[in-house]
Amino acid sequence: MGTKKDYYEILGVPKNASDEDIKKAYRKLALKYHPDRNPNNKEAEERFKEISEAYAVLSDKEKRKQYDTFGMSGFQQRYTEEDIFRGFNIGDLFRDLGFGSGDIFSTIFGRQTGRGGRQRRQYYDFGDYISRERQPEGGLDLNYELEIPFMDAVRGCSKRVSFSRQSGVEEVDVKIPKGIESGKKLRLKGKGSIDPYTGRTGDLYITIKVGEHPVFKRTGNDITVKKAIKLTDALLGTVTEVASIDGPKQVKIPPGAKKIRLKGLGVPDEKGGRGDQYVEIEVDIPKKITDRQKTLLEELRREGL
Repeated sequence: MGTKKDYYEILGVPKNASDEDIKKAYRKLALKYHPDRNPNNKEAEERFKEISEAYAVLSDKEKRKQYDTFGMSGFQQRYTEEDIFRGFNIGDLFRDLGFGSGDIFSTIFGRQTGRGGRQRRQYYDFGDYISRERQPEGGLDLNYELEIPFMDAVRGCSKRVSFSRQSGVEEVDVKIPKGIESGKKLRLKGKGSIDPYTGRTGDLYITIKVGEHPVFKRTGNDITVKKAIKLTDALLGTVTEVASIDGPKQVKIPPGAKKIRLKGLGVPDEKGGRGDQYVEIEVDIPKKITDRQKTLLEELRREGL
C-alpha cells in the first residue's frame, strides 16, 4: 500500500473524533471528490480513494483500534488493501448523497496489478453499492465471533455454530484447537456466501473470544494465579495447595518468596509444548490480633525482626 498520510489528517478530524464526526467529514469530502463530479480527473480520483480508505479504517472499531495502537507502519504490516475494504459497506451513505451507480466506484477500487505486471481484478465489499453482476469475491466471506469459556480454550473443544447463508441458516461443528487465544481466526473453507452468477463460494472466518476466568490469568501460554498465605508462612516458608489448570497442586513456598514458577503447568499447544504457571504470593495481614499474638510480635520487634 506504500506510505500514506495519517488517516485522521486525511479526513481532517482529531484523533478523539466521534464516529459521527468521522462520518460527517467523509460525507463532505466524498461529495467534493466523487468521480461523478470530477470526470477524467485523476487527482480527484486518487483523493477519493484516499479518503475512502481512511474512512474504511476509522469507521470500523477494530481497525481503528489497531491503527491507533500500531500507527500507519504497523497497521499496514497487518492489513492489506483487501483487508481494509473487506466488509466496508457504504451503500446507504452513497444513496443519501445521490449516487446510484456502482460502476465508477467498483472500477477505481477494482484494479490491482498481479504478478508479472498483468492486470487482475480484485473487488471489495461495498454492499449494495456494487451491482450484483460484479459481486466481489472478497465480499463472499462471512465473519462470525465465537466466545468460548476459558477452560475450553485451554483444553480445546468442539462447538456447534449457526450462521446465515443465502440458502438459510446452517449449522457446522467447529473444532477449537487447544491453547487458542482471543483474536485468533479459524477459517472454514467454502462456508461463506455463494455468488449466484459465478458459483464462487467464500469462506467463513470465526474470530475467537476467550472468556475470563475468576482464578487464572493468561499471558500467551503462561498462567498466573495469586495465593494468599499467613505472615508466619511467608517468613518461615510453607507447603500449600495452589490451583492449576490440571487441578490442585501441593507447592512448596520458600521463605520470603514473592513469586514462584511451576514449569510446564501452563497452557498446552498443538505441538505438545506447554507454558509455565506463576504463583504470585500475597501475605495475608490480619486485621485483628489477640493479646498473646501482640506480645509475641513485640518480642520479635525487640529482636530486630
